[in-house]
Amino acid sequence: MNLINQLKQEFSISEQIVGQIVALLDDGNTIPFIARYRKEKTDQMDDQVLRKFSDRLTSLRLLQERQAEVIRLIDDQGVLTPVLEQAIQNCVTRAEVDDIYRPFRPKRKSRATSARDAGLQPLADLLLSEPADVNQLEDCALQIIQGNETVKTPDEAFKGAMDILAETVSDDAWIRRRLRRMMLTTGVIKTKSKSKESSVYDQYAQYEERVATIPGHRILAINRGEREDKLSVRLVLDDESVLSVLRSRCITKPSAAADWLEQMLADAWKRLLQPSLETDVRRSLTERAEEQAIVVFAANLRSLLMQQPMKDARIIGLDPGYRTGCKVAIIDQTGQVLHVDVIYPTPPQNQTERAGRQLLTWIQKYEINRIAIGNGTASRETELFVKQTLDACKEPVQWSVVNEAGASVYSASSVGAKEFPDYDVSLRSAVSIARRLQDPLAELVKIEPRSIGVGQYQHDMNQKRLDEALKNVVEDCVNEVGVNLNTASAALLGYISGLQASTALKIIQYRETHGSFSSRLQLTDVPGIGPKAFQQAAGFLRIPESRIFLDNTSVHPESYHWVEEISRILGLEPSPELAKKAAQQDRDDLAHLLSIERFVLDDLLDALAKPGRDPRVLDETVSFSRDILDMKDLKAGMTLQGVVRNVADFGAFIDIGVHQDGLIHISELSDSYVRHPLDILKPGQSIVVRVIAVDSARGRISLSLKGMKPVDGA
Repeated sequence: MNLINQLKQEFSISEQIVGQIVALLDDGNTIPFIARYRKEKTDQMDDQVLRKFSDRLTSLRLLQERQAEVIRLIDDQGVLTPVLEQAIQNCVTRAEVDDIYRPFRPKRKSRATSARDAGLQPLADLLLSEPADVNQLEDCALQIIQGNETVKTPDEAFKGAMDILAETVSDDAWIRRRLRRMMLTTGVIKTKSKSKESSVYDQYAQYEERVATIPGHRILAINRGEREDKLSVRLVLDDESVLSVLRSRCITKPSAAADWLEQMLADAWKRLLQPSLETDVRRSLTERAEEQAIVVFAANLRSLLMQQPMKDARIIGLDPGYRTGCKVAIIDQTGQVLHVDVIYPTPPQNQTERAGRQLLTWIQKYEINRIAIGNGTASRETELFVKQTLDACKEPVQWSVVNEAGASVYSASSVGAKEFPDYDVSLRSAVSIARRLQDPLAELVKIEPRSIGVGQYQHDMNQKRLDEALKNVVEDCVNEVGVNLNTASAALLGYISGLQASTALKIIQYRETHGSFSSRLQLTDVPGIGPKAFQQAAGFLRIPESRIFLDNTSVHPESYHWVEEISRILGLEPSPELAKKAAQQDRDDLAHLLSIERFVLDDLLDALAKPGRDPRVLDETVSFSRDILDMKDLKAGMTLQGVVRNVADFGAFIDIGVHQDGLIHISELSDSYVRHPLDILKPGQSIVVRVIAVDSARGRISLSLKGMKPVDGA
């Protein structure tokens, strides 16, 4: 397999571009750095496509390693031929390589190995040659059993010979490829309940679906039901179709061996091929389902991370509760905690009036302009308390309901304990809720992505692969936004291209010892930040206070000289005004004069025009109905505002303010065909929905988006 050609075909790019990307990756460059600062070498490939390229490069190299290993193992046995070696090198999947290697693999003790040990290989070979004379077969069997202490009768001899042939057939690479393809195209998955009691798997109690069309989320659900011993699962293929394929391979003419070969093929299928291939195909389906689930999880996570921050907001964070009260954290515009407390505006204490006075005092004392309310227990009651308090005094303060998923994880984590060693976990949660509204990205990076509350069947997936994929999403988001080198936390800095947790801590320590950074170049004074780390990180770090204007832009230090040349040509210092004047020139001529690509020039001017630019978008906040507090208040036909909390393959979960998310099934997203819910909705989006059914007994709310319009116009 030619790796370069394979990537060239799969990504529809030139061989030169493939080679350049591979070289960049092999040289230790990060995906964010390559995507942003090496566009001329990647044909302007974005970070998500580069991730796919990098993953595919890794998988192809692993395939090459397996091919080399199998060739070596077969060669060690002295049976490698040029044809066999070429066949292995032509394989494009690990399964194909393993199919070819299967006959050469050291055998465990089996019926076939016992038969070979008993000297029955000659009879097996004779059966496979399909002789016309039955006497020839019987004579061979009689010769074998003479003096044989293991095989006593001709019948035992033929059974042993058929065991040898059954194993040979089950090891045949062509047969395995053909039947595996049949399973994937015409096979049917059948499930059956193993219990008479009702469970979440009731829809799979008597269920079947074609392998070719079953969606990934159902594969993961069925796998979980089987793992919990609630379901039995089979992958069924038409036996006659299978036997027809086997006959075409093994029975080529009328012969005296036909009956024995027919028996052997039926046994090979039922005893060896079917269980083995079912395992292979189900593993393949699971891997495909996991990859799709990871794609959905990643898209949801990205939407949450890329919500716009509330710049310059002074915020009161409220972590609602009943018996233990509502925990309060007040932060300034930089996220520093000014005050923490507890109020009791809800049952059983019902100290509503006193809590209201305290809230108003804090608003005036700390010049609060925003309130963040966690969406957990007592959230609706706390929101009504806030609204009534603000309405009574006409304070111009807005409030938002914030998804607090993972806040408890952060509050009990080592990161939370290190940040606020003197606070108990509930007060740390209130701080996290306030900071999530102020800067979602900066706060959410402190939490394991799996704990943020988006995705589907996340605990049923390959956890290493999931963690890697989600870490990549966070890394891409952090670097797309960029961070302030003088205020960023260690958690945030650790995701910057070229930096790690250890170097992030060293930056914090340097900052504490020497004060704020005055330029990007000063970063090289930090122990552990060498030329390579500086190259990878510098462009994503911002220093608003720097005397060098470009230090607060996405222009990389290695490109400063181009900006300085533009500045010399046009007679203006680096500034938005310089970008504006340059945009009025003939850009192609200017790019030619600088000896750079036009898109590189465009990127430079865009960065100059918007120093400190934040690409995150703002979603409108939602106001839940004051009359709807519980599922019992819901009725079919109601129109309500809601917030998208999670998107899955089969639909989206919506918070409508009743402590139980409703589901918009994919069929209710639009009157038109919807390929995937992510094409319509994203987490954090505000929408208007219609209630179509309420099942209080099962805790299910069915919603529809048909005929509705998103609040934010998305």
